[in-house]
Amino acid sequence: MPAVLASEDSRAVIASNPKPIHEEKRVSLLTLCGLALVIGVMTGLGAVAFRALIAFVHNAFYNGRLSLLYDANVSEGPSRFGDFVLLSPIIGGLIVVFIVKRFAPEAKGHGVPEVMDAIFYKHGNIRGKVALVKALASALSIGSGAAVGREGPIIQIGSALGSAFAQLIGLSTSQKITLLSAGAGAGIAATFNTPLGGVLFALEILLPEVSNRTFLPVVVATGAATTIGRLLIGPDPAFAVPDVQFSLAGSLAVGEVIGFVLLGLLCGLAAWAFIRLLVFMEDGFPKLPGGDYIQNIVGMAIIGVMMVALTHAFGHSYVDGVGYSVIQSILDQKMTAAGLLALLFVLKMVATTVSLGSGASGGIFSPSLYLGATLGAAFAAAFGALLPHASLSLPSAAIIGMAAVVGAGTGGVMTAIVMVFEMTRDYAIIVPVIVAVALAAGVRRALIGETIYTIKLRHRGHRIPKERHINLYLVKQAQDIMERRFIIAKAGTTLQQAMRDEDTDDLRAIVVERDGRVVGLIPPRSGLWLESRSNPDVLVEHYVERRLVICREQDLLSLVFARLKRHRAGAAVAFRGTARPRIDDVVGIITKRAIADAVIDSYAD
Repeated sequence: MPAVLASEDSRAVIASNPKPIHEEKRVSLLTLCGLALVIGVMTGLGAVAFRALIAFVHNAFYNGRLSLLYDANVSEGPSRFGDFVLLSPIIGGLIVVFIVKRFAPEAKGHGVPEVMDAIFYKHGNIRGKVALVKALASALSIGSGAAVGREGPIIQIGSALGSAFAQLIGLSTSQKITLLSAGAGAGIAATFNTPLGGVLFALEILLPEVSNRTFLPVVVATGAATTIGRLLIGPDPAFAVPDVQFSLAGSLAVGEVIGFVLLGLLCGLAAWAFIRLLVFMEDGFPKLPGGDYIQNIVGMAIIGVMMVALTHAFGHSYVDGVGYSVIQSILDQKMTAAGLLALLFVLKMVATTVSLGSGASGGIFSPSLYLGATLGAAFAAAFGALLPHASLSLPSAAIIGMAAVVGAGTGGVMTAIVMVFEMTRDYAIIVPVIVAVALAAGVRRALIGETIYTIKLRHRGHRIPKERHINLYLVKQAQDIMERRFIIAKAGTTLQQAMRDEDTDDLRAIVVERDGRVVGLIPPRSGLWLESRSNPDVLVEHYVERRLVICREQDLLSLVFARLKRHRAGAAVAFRGTARPRIDDVVGIITKRAIADAVIDSYAD
């Protein structure tokens, strides 16, 4: 219990003893790379098994047969069940809701935000069973017709494997996060056959630090996972693309330049619309009456109706599942009607956001590729009609659109550029892709500061720092480094009453309050112990720093640092809870010495 240090009317209190510091286990970089190799192999095998599970569910729900053979890039035509296919996403969705609610609620949704949340707010901890639950739930969602992708689940599966493995060994938080990110990069590399893209995804979107100690394990894991995928699935890229898309022998034609610049700007608007609509659906469906099951039935019924209506109108359901067959048809120039492409763009956006909002489990990367391909091809068809000599082909515009929507929506601009190149292996399109992605990302950032991954966490009050590639100590929270021993003194209390005779030093901060509200802070180690002896009657408020910096105990250090710099303060007061802070909510003090200790400790390994 805290000890009273002053008279009854002064209310000077020292907080309880700090928590004991537990030593964290750290291994050498060579050992960490060895562990990453194991995780990469496990994730590669998991990616292969996950694709087989999707095939099994899809064949059962769509074709009425038991088989593991399924090529998502090939259009299949109408379902064997006819209009009764409307029930497929509903039945699959109800099973998914039961599994997720019963075993792992974090498996709901598109997965990557939960991985980021684990990195920055849960010390890299993901429960091992999330890998199994996510695989089963996402396979059921994708295979039964929900308009979601398979990359988000395998990212979360790989992350869960990496985290569980690190927890089993008892590794430090920093190395746990490194293996978690290695598993995520391995997952996306294996599912798309994009080793460089997998590395960049982990570095650009997940890891708080880019250095040898984080980069090398990620490279090892993604290389291992890609090798496993190529051995068991095949070495071919994700999509087959015609050889030449742009006449780059000399320079780009003016019409082409105008075309992909306009397309980049348009894709930025599309990414913004996708993010806003997803937020609307994820916020709106839980407000519907009837609970999770009724909400899911409503959402999946909408998907089923879309599937049936599109099948009657065009002979194919188009919007369900990962949508690779539509992308491949566009690249093969089998789908060229601007009206149909624009319609599929709108319907896929609605279908994906409805699926995730109503409780499906799956990713947004594949839907983003679909949106970019349909929007790009529709734009090229319309642009070609206006400027016939522009030479902007539908496949070229589709590739540009894929990269631009993914880069702008996820915030991983380098990831999008490299992954689309690896998936298509068409080097001639790199320059237009770079320009379009940059423009799209700029438009999206101007309209909304958060990405499709971070905005979900922002609504929880968990902000992900954008300038985070500095050091792993930034994943620490205020409560991890704050000094828990401090004095609370009422305004009007003398310095001697606050310090008391039994205090032989001034290593504690003094928080000064009036009527339950903090009015100032006297930082620790300010030399006031001697001052209290020579001037015992001076009141504490005479010494306080009134430029208060406050933070929540869960706030990331990056946020605390920004506030300290902005206010030029020497210390911060940490509170618990989410309500307006009061003196009883004070739980610790963050000093520059504590910050320095955290920085120095980050270099211990």
